Amino acid sequence: MGKQTIIPFGPQHPVLPEPLHLDLVVEDEKVIEAIPQIGFVHRGLEKLVETRDYQQFVYVAERICGICAFGHSMGYAETVERLMGVEVPERAQYLRVIWHELSRIHSHILWLGLAADAFGYESLFMHCWRLRERVLDIFQKTCGGRVILSVVKVGGVVRDIDVAQLKHILDVLEGLRAEYEQICRAFLKDTSVKNRTVGVGYISTEDALGLSMVGPFARASNVDYDVRSLGIGAYGQLSDFQPIVSSDGDCYARMEVRTREVVQSIEIIKEMILRMPQGPIAVDVKGAPADGAESSMVVEQPRGECYYYARGNGTKYLDRMRMRTPTSQNLAGMTVALAGCDLADVNTIILTIDPCISCTER
Repeated sequence: MGKQTIIPFGPQHPVLPEPLHLDLVVEDEKVIEAIPQIGFVHRGLEKLVETRDYQQFVYVAERICGICAFGHSMGYAETVERLMGVEVPERAQYLRVIWHELSRIHSHILWLGLAADAFGYESLFMHCWRLRERVLDIFQKTCGGRVILSVVKVGGVVRDIDVAQLKHILDVLEGLRAEYEQICRAFLKDTSVKNRTVGVGYISTEDALGLSMVGPFARASNVDYDVRSLGIGAYGQLSDFQPIVSSDGDCYARMEVRTREVVQSIEIIKEMILRMPQGPIAVDVKGAPADGAESSMVVEQPRGECYYYARGNGTKYLDRMRMRTPTSQNLAGMTVALAGCDLADVNTIILTIDPCISCTER
């Protein structure tokens, strides 16, 4: 038995897009244990429900994370709408799904670029982020913002998308899809990528269920669960939705699930646009949540299930607002995936899990 050493990994590291900090217990070149250190970027956003009313807090929730911004504003708004018994217009529900799936596309393409950069493929990194710019351009045309969209409110949405813009979205996504699939084939069939990912960071289906893993991280271990299949909002109008899963449970499977989800999101957006109903995009919401009233909501963020909870106190300021983000659910799985791996594989495993520390620490 060799000598064990503790190596700090992060929060500043060339490969990490966010300030994740791990203490790696290593023996020779093997990782024996990974101990996450949480709280490096804690901002206390949930405390702000005491000083921002339930309509203003939409914009605070959106700033939990830049990449997942729209999903947080939508999840929070749907929680308060359920708390107050607000019926959101059907057109607003469709628009929310379109923006949410565009956010998933931009998040996954951003992730693929970072993964390519970690493998040393600078040109592929640039290609991925070039494609992502097209999605951000759609956000700018339809919302006015590129990352923080500020388009959701309790009761619906604040902007509509006209027929010309909807057609433009379809055209952009069709062009993006062709280039994206070509890039994915080049990346996923590369021998050096497979050597670094196949069989690395393996987690079984039983462990994934036992550790309550969510999102592509869980679905890559054959956990057939996606919040979108629950049919909440306009997702219930999809003709056929099946979660994308893989049974391999390794880094390559996690990459494959995410890359396939981008194509799935494009198909969802196409169906939403073709079936878009007419009507208002919001209803006026007045009054305040009842004292002691509680509600909860789940949203399938790009990284997995995000849980929202709200409690009213009879005023326009909520008594409690809580988010349980997908990365906080997946930290336990991340430590299991890292245990026993080679030190050189730590970067790859963490990137395929795609942790969002900004969401986790709020």
